[in-house]
Amino acid sequence: MMTHAFDNLVMPDALETNLIAFRRELHRYPEVLFDVERTAAYIAELLRSWGLEVQTGVGKHFGRGVVGILRGTQGGDTVLLRADMDALPVTEQNATDYFSTIPGAMHACGHDAHTAMLLGAAWVLSLNREQIQGTIKFVFQPAEEGALASPLDGRLISGGRDMIEDGVLEGVKSAFAMHVWPDLPMGTIGFHPHTAMAASSHFTIRFTGLSGHHSTPHLCSDAIIMVAQFITDLKIFMSTAIDPQEAAVLSFGTLQAGNAKNVIAGHSEITGTFRAFRTETVERITQAIADRANSIASLHGGTAYISQRTGTVLQNDPVTVQAAARAAEKVFGSENTKTLGTPFLAGEDFALYTQQIPGVFGFIGISTPGRQPSYPLHHPRFDIDERALILGTRMHVEFAMQLLNEAKNQ
Repeated sequence: MMTHAFDNLVMPDALETNLIAFRRELHRYPEVLFDVERTAAYIAELLRSWGLEVQTGVGKHFGRGVVGILRGTQGGDTVLLRADMDALPVTEQNATDYFSTIPGAMHACGHDAHTAMLLGAAWVLSLNREQIQGTIKFVFQPAEEGALASPLDGRLISGGRDMIEDGVLEGVKSAFAMHVWPDLPMGTIGFHPHTAMAASSHFTIRFTGLSGHHSTPHLCSDAIIMVAQFITDLKIFMSTAIDPQEAAVLSFGTLQAGNAKNVIAGHSEITGTFRAFRTETVERITQAIADRANSIASLHGGTAYISQRTGTVLQNDPVTVQAAARAAEKVFGSENTKTLGTPFLAGEDFALYTQQIPGVFGFIGISTPGRQPSYPLHHPRFDIDERALILGTRMHVEFAMQLLNEAKNQ
């Protein structure tokens, strides 16, 4: 019979029941990007009730993050465990008794589950402080799903960058995070040995021309023609200038132009994302966007304004992956601890953490064939098998305890 950290720890009463309650409370009240005041307050209150040191308002630019710090009775290294707490601007279509009460907002990416798992780990470990050989940082991050222009310097800032620039990684030896994953069955977990996820870059292009009457197009500069040509040219670039054997994708998300059907549009705006696994490819696509937007605008007598948040490839540290796999085998079993092959083209700003310190990002299965439909991430009917919550909490605990103990014994 396998032994894991839970066998030797003091446990809260009804842990699994409480994890489900945490997750459902968060699911009912989703908050988007940095507007997470209620969520952050809920998390901070729980952390304080368990005796952790709590830092609120963490983030150099927006100040919406929460950090709980648990110092063991024995000195040692510092391990960081991270969960994202923001939701998506999606209208939920589920009919559960815990469906979103906020119109136009939903936890359609499972961040409510991530937060509940990490809250559970903080609760368990707070009851076992005397066994902790070091310090654990519990990081609850806003705005993983996007970025906003900083009120300080205008840069597009995600929640991860905001907290990192405020020093959340100082003194940390290793970091760990997980994502619920509907492509994996409940009861399993997977890790990529190196590259886990793509650099996901977001862009906005605004074309400015000169509006006027449809009867005098020669006196106007048509911003709709600009954006239409830009779409075509950039799609041609992606299909002809990127190695077809390399994984890279670009898609447009929104397009807005014009105010009346008989007025030539003087303004247009298009947004989108592109994803790739190689930094060189990210740079090539970035340059292609700028070159084409500017040249097309100039050709039609207009101008282009380009705003972009450039993504970072999520790279796992191989040594930390091995440590995470050892911990996972004790929680999920060796047969349910998977080595994943091709990395995912989705993006994650946990990449900013592993860019600076050794870390690992895992994927925990949440689908149960025959029990409930498995909808993809960001779908308005996305939901999880809540039995995964206790496994995620155990994984956080096992990883932190193992890394701190191994570091102490080296």
